[in-house]
Parts: sequence; C-alpha cells; structure tokens
Amino acid sequence: MSIVEKEVVSLVFYKPEYKVLLSNYNLSEEQQRYTAFPLDALQKCESESDRHPIVILYGNQPAGFFVLHGWEGVKDFSENKEAILLRAYSINAEYQGKGIASQSIKLLGAFVKKHFPNVNEIILAVNHANIVAQSVYKKGGFVDKGIRAMGREGEMCIYHLDV
Repeated sequence: MSIVEKEVVSLVFYKPEYKVLLSNYNLSEEQQRYTAFPLDALQKCESESDRHPIVILYGNQPAGFFVLHGWEGVKDFSENKEAILLRAYSINAEYQGKGIASQSIKLLGAFVKKHFPNVNEIILAVNHANIVAQSVYKKGGFVDKGIRAMGREGEMCIYHLDV
C-alpha cells in the first residue's frame, strides 16, 4: 500500500514573480459572477495601500488568491475598526476539488494574527446564492450573524471570524 502525500497549502503575500502564473488563472462563469480575477484585484491593490494581496500556494504553485482589505473595505459591513475584510477569494479552476479552499480558510486566522496583530476579526461578504462558498467559509469557522448587504449580484451575507 502506498501513501500519496498531499501538497502543502500555505498563504504568502503576493510577489511580482507570481504575476505570470496568475495570468493563466481560470474561473467558471458562475465563479466570475462572484469574484474578481487575481490580476484585476491586483490593479486595485496597487492604488490602495490598505489592500493586501495574498497568494494561496499548493506546494510551490499559486493555486488561489485573495485580498485582505483594511478599514476602507470593512466600513461598508462593520463598525469594528480592528476588523479586516477578506475579498476577491478564489481557487484557480484547475486546482479545485483538492481541499485547497478548506485548508486555506483554516490557515487564515493564524496568518492574519501573525501579519496584522491589531486585527481581531475577519469579515467577508458572500452572495446568498453562492452556496458552495458559504459552505467552505462555515467549515472554516466563519459565522453568519444575520447581517445582509446588497452587492452587484444581489443580496450578500456578511460572515465573521474572530481572530
């Protein structure tokens, strides 16, 4: 019996050397309704200093991406000035189904605590129709406190994770 080792999932801050690999990023049409492509999100990060791009590595390959956005992003959803907003979260289509999303969400709290020591809560907005994403977030410890907001694709549920 052989043991197949799974690649390690890790979170790292974006570096320019990831740009080429992120340019070949694929999302289904359904996913494109709810999230941004990494290169589009990176453009906003370049012009807004409180947006921090993060790459999800699977082994040493960029398999996913998200942005941690400070108060300018949070204030639409919460009054907590010590919160940070998780946005533009996605896993490249060719890496989906490997548990990378679940593992990356489980790593998120410790990553934020290490790199943003003043943050005590992670907030995200997920479309009410995006059931797959809601499931991943809930398994990772996010809580739906019943707060709702309107987004470009309709009603969004605001989820919270204490760190």
